Amino acid sequence: MKVKYFEDTDTLYIEFRDTDIVESRDLDENTVLDLDADGNICAITFEHASRRTDVTRLTVEGIAA
Repeated sequence: MKVKYFEDTDTLYIEFRDTDIVESRDLDENTVLDLDADGNICAITFEHASRRTDVTRLTVEGIAA
C-alpha cells in the first residue's frame, strides 16, 4: 500500500494494490476510484485533498505481517 501526496496539484493518491488498472470510476467531480480486471479496488484519488482531508497527518494502525 502506498500513500502519495502531490503538493503542486493538491492531490492525494492511495494505492491499495500494485496491479493493472482497467477501469477508473468518477465517484464525484474530485474523487476517482481505480479498479482491476476483477473489479477490485486498486487505488483512490482525491483532488483538492487539503480541503477534503487532513493531509498534514498520517496514522498507520494494525499492519499485517
